[in-house]
Amino acid sequence: MTTEENENEAAALDDAQVKKEKTVPWVCTARVGLALIGALGMMTLYSQRINLSVALVCMVNHTATEVLYGGGGGGGGNTSATAATDDSSPFGLNDTAQQQQQQQQTSCAANSGSDKSTKDGEFVWSKQTQGFVLGAFFYGYIFTQIPGGLLAQKFGGKRVLGSCLFMASIATLLCAVGARVSPNLLIFFRVVIGLCQGVVFVSMHDLWSRWAPPLERSKLIAFTQAGAQIGNVVALPISALLCDYGFDNGWGSIFYVFGIVGVVWCTAWMLIVSDSPSQHPRITTAEREYIATSIGTKQTHLSFKDTPWLKFARSLPVWAIVVAHTCSNWVIYLLLTSMPAYMKEVLKFDIKANGLFSAIPYVIFWLFINIGGVTADALRKRGWRTKDVRKIIFGIGSFSGILLIALGYISCDNSYLAVAVLSIATGFCGLQFPSVLVNHVDIAPPFAAVLLGISNTAATVPGFVAPYLVKKLTPNSLQSEWQLVFYISAAIYVVGAVFYGIFADGEVQDWAKRYMVSAKDQETQNDEVKAVKDDVESNVNHDD
Repeated sequence: MTTEENENEAAALDDAQVKKEKTVPWVCTARVGLALIGALGMMTLYSQRINLSVALVCMVNHTATEVLYGGGGGGGGNTSATAATDDSSPFGLNDTAQQQQQQQQTSCAANSGSDKSTKDGEFVWSKQTQGFVLGAFFYGYIFTQIPGGLLAQKFGGKRVLGSCLFMASIATLLCAVGARVSPNLLIFFRVVIGLCQGVVFVSMHDLWSRWAPPLERSKLIAFTQAGAQIGNVVALPISALLCDYGFDNGWGSIFYVFGIVGVVWCTAWMLIVSDSPSQHPRITTAEREYIATSIGTKQTHLSFKDTPWLKFARSLPVWAIVVAHTCSNWVIYLLLTSMPAYMKEVLKFDIKANGLFSAIPYVIFWLFINIGGVTADALRKRGWRTKDVRKIIFGIGSFSGILLIALGYISCDNSYLAVAVLSIATGFCGLQFPSVLVNHVDIAPPFAAVLLGISNTAATVPGFVAPYLVKKLTPNSLQSEWQLVFYISAAIYVVGAVFYGIFADGEVQDWAKRYMVSAKDQETQNDEVKAVKDDVESNVNHDD
C-alpha cells in the first residue's frame, strides 16, 4: 500500500472517529481514569527520583566535610577558586577572563545575599561520595528501558509497571537504613530504584497503545507524562519541610513518606487498572466499542522473537523519533540541572533558595505539555495529517533554543527577567511530549513500549554528557563561557527539529500492521468462530 493510500485510509478512519466520538462521553470514563491514576503514578515516580537532592543536604555534616576534605571533596568536584585558575585547564583564566570575573562579581553583588546557615547532618561524606549517591539512579535507569518495553509487550503494562514501581517504593523505604549502614548500600538502593523506574514510561506507552483513541492520543499521553512535573513541584517543598520538621532526624522521614505513598499508589493501580478495554470490568459498552473501532485489537503476548529489530533499524521514522528525542532531551537536562548553577554563579541569583521561583519552570513545563496535547488533538480533528501536527508542534518547541541564547545575554541586573525566560524556555521544551513522545504509538502501536525504550535509552545519554560538557566549558563561571554552551545547545535542538521535520511519519508503518487486527476483522473472526461452535453443537444434538 502506498503512502498516499495509507493517508487516505487514515483520513477516512479519522472522519468516522470524529462522528463516533460525539456520541461517546469523555468525563468519568475509563480512559480518563487511566490518565488520572497514570499522572499520579508519574508524580510518585519523580518524587522518589528527586527527593534525595533535598535529603542529602540534611544528611551531610557540611562543617566536618569541609574540614576533612576541603572544597575538593576528595577529588570529587573541586569548585574552589584555585580550581578555576588552574593553568592545566584549557580554559585557564587569563588577564581578560580575570577582569570579566571581577566585573561580574562586582556588578552582581547586590543579588548575592548572605547564605542561609545549613543544618549539619550525621554523615561525613566527601563531595565525590555525594556525587556517586546522586548519580546512582541514572546508572540503573538507563539499562532497563528496552528490557522494560519487552516485558510490557509480553506481559502487559499494568503488571510490569505496578510491580516495578512497588519494588522502587520498597527500595525508597530502605534508603534511610542503607545510608546508616554504608553510603555504598545507599548507592545500591538508588541503583535499584533507577532499574525499577526505567520500565515505567515504556509500560505506560504499552497501555496507551491499547487505550488511547488516535484523536485523543496526544492529550491523554501528554497529560499522563506531565504528572512527572507536578512531582517536581510537590516533592521539593515537601522534602524541605520534612527535612526540618520530620521524624528520624528529618531526612529519614523523606524516604519513608514517599516510599509509603508509592506502596499505596501501587495498590490502587493494581486494583483499578486493566491492560486493555476488553479486560476492564467497569467500562461502558459504548466506550469499549469506541476504543476498539478507533485503534483495533492488538495482538497480545508478543515475544522477543516477534519484535522486528531490523525493521526498526531501517525505519527513518523510527530514527526521526530517536534523534529528536535525544536532541530535545539535551536542552531539557541542561535547563533542569545546570540552570540553577548558571543563575547562582553568573547572575548571583539563587533560584533554589526561593520555593516559588524553583517551582515556576516546572509549572510552565506542565502547562505547555497539556496545551500542546489539546492543540494537537484539535488539529487532528480538523483534518490535519498526524505527521504534520507532530512536526509543527515539535518545531515550535525548538524556539526554546532561541530563548536559551537570549538568556545568555541577560545581565544580573535583570535576574527576574532571566527567571521568566528560563521558565518559558523550559515550557517550550514540553512540546516534545505531544509530538515526539506520542509518535511511537502513531507509527507502531504493538511495539510502542519497545520503541520508547530505544529512544529513551539514547535520550538519557545527555543526562550524563550535558553536565560534563557544561563543567568543561565553564570552568570560570563566566557569562561568555555560558553563551557558548547555549549556542551549542540551541544548535543541537535545531538539528533534531530539522531531522524530525524531514523523516517523521504519523501513520502505522507497514511492518507493524501485520501484528494488528482491526476491529472489523476481529468481529469477522469472532463470527466465524461462533458459527463453527454452533455447527458443532448442531451436529452433536443431531447425533443424539
